[in-house]
Formats: sequence, structure tokens, C-alpha cells
Amino acid sequence: MNEAAPPAPAAHNRAVDPVALAAELIRRPSVTPKDEGALGIVASRLEDLGFACHPLTFTEEGHEPVANLYARWGTGRPNLCFAGHTDVVPTGAADAWSFDPFGAALQDGVLCGRGAVDMKGAIAAFVAAAERFLATCGPDFTGSISLLITGDEEGVAVNGTRKVLDWLKSRGEALDACVVGEPTSATELGDMIKIGRRGSMTGRLTVTGVSGHVAYPHLADNAAHRLVALLAGLTAEPLDVGTEHFQASGLQVTTIDIGNPTTNVIPGTARATFNIRFNDLWTSAKLKEWVAGRLAAVGGEYQLTWEVSGESFLVPPGQVSACLAGAIGAVTGRTPELSTTGGTSDARFIQAYCPVAEFGLVGQTMHKTDERVEIADIAQLTAIYEAFLDRFFGGA
Repeated sequence: MNEAAPPAPAAHNRAVDPVALAAELIRRPSVTPKDEGALGIVASRLEDLGFACHPLTFTEEGHEPVANLYARWGTGRPNLCFAGHTDVVPTGAADAWSFDPFGAALQDGVLCGRGAVDMKGAIAAFVAAAERFLATCGPDFTGSISLLITGDEEGVAVNGTRKVLDWLKSRGEALDACVVGEPTSATELGDMIKIGRRGSMTGRLTVTGVSGHVAYPHLADNAAHRLVALLAGLTAEPLDVGTEHFQASGLQVTTIDIGNPTTNVIPGTARATFNIRFNDLWTSAKLKEWVAGRLAAVGGEYQLTWEVSGESFLVPPGQVSACLAGAIGAVTGRTPELSTTGGTSDARFIQAYCPVAEFGLVGQTMHKTDERVEIADIAQLTAIYEAFLDRFFGGA
């Protein structure tokens, strides 16, 4: 039997203005891994709505401690989780901005500041939507709404969502479905939902030769020449042409570092970094084998180290994406594309625990100078999240 749920907030006494809450969060300069009180603001609002809040700080040797928050209203099933992050990327040069990046200025119907799009606006919209849903769903609602908010999404993602998920598992607490509030909309709010992501892995390639005078190449072994040959072997042909739900995998060389300030010395060491974004035809293990084969075909000695950020994953269209699409259509009249484009997100961790889809604001200014969001979009996103909650829990 379910325990008694906390009382729902009164419909006539809404405490959460999503624009005001988003602005309050923007004013906290929570550049990864600093929190600067952002999670406390979220927890305060949720506690006012009857959520049980669990501040969670995790540490690991070699990484800075990170603050996280798990909050839940109710104890029944299903438990629908909203996942997001209050940490933001650095602003860069402050004088390049047209406004204070942490001032949360309101200008001509636009909320301005770092994190407005990615993703403090979405967190505020969901908190407001949850309040409105709980105020109108009535006493028969026996499910649960939870929020998993991390301060380590934009960083190395070691002490964030993964650790919270481990903590939930250790408590025997399950998530039945999840929406991640990343800014998935491409050009208009509601035009895209993410149902998967490509994997990401980075290779760091080092070639060691023998330095010497350029006039006597027979006495040297040019590391730059051998590095270029190895990179040509990796980039000569495409990895694949894509699959039903994924675009083609791609390998991109991101740095070539010789470190040679002179024009008459053959370099003895050359380094390169490359990144592979891969679809569901591959795993990181298979790609390591493929790279090793390509490099062996070229020949020569080299050193290669790997960093794997995440594997590719796909959540086939189902209840979460269908309810989101229905809510988007009801509020905006748009039919969203189900996509797997873009970079990685914490959905890569959550998909191992429950069905997950990603949906949020228009991402055109995320991570950019002068990040900003239309106030009307925050209002519409709040309405979409509320309609989604209604559909998910059986109201439509």
C-alpha cells in the first residue's frame, strides 16, 4: 500500500513563476563544479510544494566534490523523474557580452544570461508545471514525481548523475520513466525530441621519431610525416552511412601538435587528438579495434590513449516520447522530430535505468556569448510539461 502523499498545493495559490525562478537561478554563477546556492533555490521551491528533498554531495579522488539534488513528491508508482543540471559552462570574456552574463536581465521579452537555455529555464518550467499539475490532479493521484538535478553535467560527469543513480539503486528506489530537460528544440520550441544519442570517444595519438637537421633527413625520423600518414589512414574512408535513427558516425581530428618553433629542425615528437561520434552500429570496443587495424595498416610505432565519454544508445519510441509529442502538439500545434543528433547528455546514464527522452528549449544560443531565451518559450515549455504530466499519468 502506498504511504500517504503530501497535500497538493492549492490551485489558487501558485508559488512558482517560472520566469522569476529561472532568473533567480541565472543569478547564481554556478560554473561547473561550483553550485553557488543554485540547488538550494530549487530545493526550497520544491519543499514548499511538498517534495522530500535530498541534497547529495559526492567526491572521488582526483575530482572536486559536486553538489546534487534528488527530490520526490509521493511514494507510489510510477515514479516519473525530471533530470537536469544547474551547472553552466564558463562565460568567456565578460566584455564580449551585451549584458551581465549572471544578471538575468529582462529585455524586450527575452531573459538573458548564462544558463537561460542550458538549462535553468527548463528546470524552472518543470518545477512550475509540477506545481500546477499537483494542484489540479486531485486526491486520487498516487504516483510520484521526482527531480534529479546535478551540478556536474557540463564537466567530467563523475560525481553527478551517475552517483545519484547509484545512490537511488542502493536505496531500492526505482525510476519508471524520465524526461531530461536539455535544449533539444532546433529552431522552434517543440520541433525536436531526442530519443537517443551518439557515443563519444577521444583518442590521443603520439608518434616519437628522431629529430635532426632538415638538410640531413637521412639522419632523422620525421615524427610529423609519420603522424600525418597515420591520420590519413583514419580519415580516408567514412565509418558508415548512418542507420534508421542515427546519422553517420564521424571521426574528426581536433588537434595536431608539433611544438616546433623553428624551420630547420625535423621534429622528433608529434601528437594529435581526434574524436569519434558513433551511432548504434558501433561500440567503443569495436571502434578501438577498427582504429588499431587502420593504424597497423599504415605501420610504425605509436602510442594511443582513449577516453570514452559514453556509448551510443537508442530508446525506441514509446510512452515517454509519445506523451511528450502529444503535449507539444496540444500546446504548439507542432509535430516534433524524434532525433538522436547533437552531443552527449546525462541521458546516457539514465537510459540504463528506465525509458528516457529529452526535451527542452531552443538551443541556438546555448554555450554562446549572449545566451538568452524568449520569455514566451518558458511559458509554453511550462504548459508542455504540465500537459505531459497529465498525459503520462493517464489524464489524456
